This record gives sequence, structure tokens and C-alpha cells, in this order.
Amino acid sequence: MNYRRLGRTGLDVSEIGLGTWALGSAVYGEVEKDAPERLVKGAIDKGINLFDTAPLYGTKEVDGVSESILGTALGADRDSVLISTKFGRTSSDVIPGRFYAKEARVSCEASLRRLGTDRLDILFFHSPFKPEEINDDVWEELAKLKAEGKVRFLGHSVSLYQDTADMSAQWMADRRIDVVQVVLSPFNREARPLIKTAIDCDCGVVARECLSNGFLSGAIKEDTVFPKGSLNARYSQAEIAERVAYANQLAEAMIQGEVKTLPQAAYRWVLDQPGVSLALSGAKDLSELIDPVIASSCSSFDSTIQESVEDMHVQDFGAA
Repeated sequence: MNYRRLGRTGLDVSEIGLGTWALGSAVYGEVEKDAPERLVKGAIDKGINLFDTAPLYGTKEVDGVSESILGTALGADRDSVLISTKFGRTSSDVIPGRFYAKEARVSCEASLRRLGTDRLDILFFHSPFKPEEINDDVWEELAKLKAEGKVRFLGHSVSLYQDTADMSAQWMADRRIDVVQVVLSPFNREARPLIKTAIDCDCGVVARECLSNGFLSGAIKEDTVFPKGSLNARYSQAEIAERVAYANQLAEAMIQGEVKTLPQAAYRWVLDQPGVSLALSGAKDLSELIDPVIASSCSSFDSTIQESVEDMHVQDFGAA
């Protein structure tokens, strides 16, 4: 495993981190009972040192299931890793977002209890939909949480990119946040301008959805039917076929040399993007963690492959 600096936080992070949404809900399918503990322990053994979670990663009845699972699985290893979580949304009360002082305090302290720790290394705003959702009082409360040692660094987990990217850029420039988390994959590249701002402001960049919700896993076929309620059930069969066809084109262009699989290619592509500090894997078990870890050890794609993938995206899957 290789490591990079997480912007001005000064933290050294593994190039691959573990996102735990799948461990707290059935968003990517059911998880075997003992798989989370094996996965977390195995991730640490492979050199992964950042684990990302959230109160939203739970059920309609119980918030923060993944936080509780992660805290239990880490146990005595907590002090050897970094934990990021979020606030503003919970699984029992997703919408509207709650980005004000009281929620920041209550959410943070509930996360600490579930995780069994006394500090959060990064606390992200969890996907505000628009700048008007942010109450001014939240910043003073977040400053208090930092002064109390309960939060070390702040970040913004970006969704609805077009509506919130400018807000995120301003927060970075004003040094209100230290880290930005964005969707980034060969399918989805819209966050690149915000990543450029992060470079200019020396902020860390966490990339998520690097396999485009599984379409770059190699496991989804044209005739795949997703279970009702799962994340990819939103796509029609025609859209699934289109995305699978594009994934096959990417595979043909990028699987060569050290890179042996489509997931390895996707993670290597993300890690090759300027400004990226680490890429999150959403693995449900250890077998799904193998490819992203291998990708960290692969050489960067040469310029010919990078240019080919850029041209392919502009021609076949929208603007770069």
C-alpha cells in the first residue's frame, strides 16, 4: 500500500480507504454476518488506514449501523487508523438536511458513542443540497467541537455537484474545511474543477464511487436486474446496457500490463488524477478489496492510455 498526504491536514493516508455504506444497509445487497469484522481486520492488514462512515449508513429504524459495526470491528486498532464520518443526515431522517449547531453537536456525540472513540479525525457535512441549508451557527459549534478535541478536521462530502461546488470551493478558500469528498470515476468526472481548487488551497481530496456503483466491477451485464430498493434499481434496462457497453470499452483500453481487471483499471485511473489523496472502496468482503489494493501498487497509466480514455469519454459518455 502506498500513502499520500491529505492536504494541509498533514495526515498520511493510504491510497485506498474503506467506505462502509454497504456494511450498514442493503444498498449493495446483503452482507454476511461475520464479513464486516473480517473485512475491517483484513483492510488494516493490507495497510488501509482510513475508514469512512456516516449516521446515514443504517436503517429506517436504526441510525449509524455502519458506525457501530466499524467501532466494534476496530476495537483496540482504533488508534492505528483514521475515521471519517458525517453529519446533517441520518438513515431514519434523511431529508431535509440539518446543518445547524444543535444537529452538529448531537450527531457528533452520537457518532463518537457508536464508534467507541473519543475523537473523529474528519467530520464531513453530509451532502447539503444547496447553500441555503447551511445555518451560520453551525460554524461556531464545529469550532467548539474541535476545541474540545472531539473533531480534528472538517470536510464537505459533495452531492448535487452543480448546486454546491461553488460553496465548497469558497469553504476551502476561506479555510473553513480541510478535506473535500467527491464522486470520481472514469464514468463521472464533473468534480475535476473542484479538485483543482482543492490543489490550489492545499485541501485533501477523497474520491468515492470509483467503480460507478458497480458498473466498473465487471459483474454487471446488459441483462442484470437490480433488486427493488437497491441503488442501481433507478436505471432502466436501456441505461444499464449503455453503461455496460461503455465499461467494456474502458476495459479494452485500460486492461494491459500490470493492470489485469476492470476494477484495478478504475482505481488506478482515479489515483492518477491530479490532487486525489485517496480512493474509497465500498467493498463488502475481503475478496472485493483485492483489486483496489492491487491498483495502488500498479504503475500509473502512460499518456497514451490516459489520452485514449479522455477521448473515449468525450465521444461516448458526455463531456470530460
